[in-house]
Amino acid sequence: MAGHPTLLAALRIVRRRLVQAVSVVAFVATLSFVIVQTLPGDIAFRIAAGRYGYDQVTAATADALRAELGLDQPVWRQLLQWWGDVLRLDLGSSLVTARPVTDELSLYLGATLQLTAVALALAFVVGAGLGAAAQLRSGGLLDRATTLWIALSRAMPPFLLGLLLIIVFSVQLGWLPATGHGQVRNVVLPAATLAVGLSGLFARVTRDTVAQLQDAAFVAFARTKGLSDGTVLSRHVARNAGVTLVAYLGAQALVLIEGVLVVELVFAWPGLGHALVHAVFWRDIPMIQGTTMALGLVVVAINLVVDLAALALDPRPRTREVVA
Repeated sequence: MAGHPTLLAALRIVRRRLVQAVSVVAFVATLSFVIVQTLPGDIAFRIAAGRYGYDQVTAATADALRAELGLDQPVWRQLLQWWGDVLRLDLGSSLVTARPVTDELSLYLGATLQLTAVALALAFVVGAGLGAAAQLRSGGLLDRATTLWIALSRAMPPFLLGLLLIIVFSVQLGWLPATGHGQVRNVVLPAATLAVGLSGLFARVTRDTVAQLQDAAFVAFARTKGLSDGTVLSRHVARNAGVTLVAYLGAQALVLIEGVLVVELVFAWPGLGHALVHAVFWRDIPMIQGTTMALGLVVVAINLVVDLAALALDPRPRTREVVA
């Protein structure tokens, strides 16, 4: 029975992303486990220090913890045991806090998604707006200012920009808190830090896309029908530019995740990046595997949303059938 072409295309996208999600989980979790095993130092001693404090750790304490957690077993057996637990949807417990990893991740994942969503929305509104306005006034003051903004936003490292925002808006002006979580004002500075770099990229892509569309044949044909510039822009240029920009959102997901790791540390934001750094420091292997899996799945989820949005905006390429 034949279904709606767009619905079938959406189902194919979901199936492809599900396969990708499984591959990402398998690769990232295994790789992070191997990397932790190759790090220098005694894993049991570091975990014991995380649990009891450095001044309470002795060789006997580390040995007892090693036997309790099964760290004295062969590495391959530990990995197989973890994979068996994962297949039963059990990510285990943190070796430091003894809390289930899923409970820990539910707290950190929510904070990271909140920060990511606000940063993406801010970057899209500012970047796309500046890029479109600059191209519509090509060669003018706004165009030159946008070019300067693109260069500065890409040249500024996120950690340096975050520190600069803290000094100006928290220390000097006292307008916004440098750290904290739970209030709207807490998310402003970390989201702005992430959004600045992305907004420059969005502005550049938007300006180039609008420039190409303005010279397109279908836009010229729309003008010959007597449509106003505003109508041509909203009906033909903006919609087609949206297809490119939405696809670009997925490509920026990796950049955003990398930035989240740094920004969460700078602002003490209780997200996945913050949790991952602490888990690596304390050699908390289940938490390391859990957080890396979650970060990988966030990237896959963003790409899935982008694919479905692009399909909704322009279903034509996915409805074509190859005729033998």
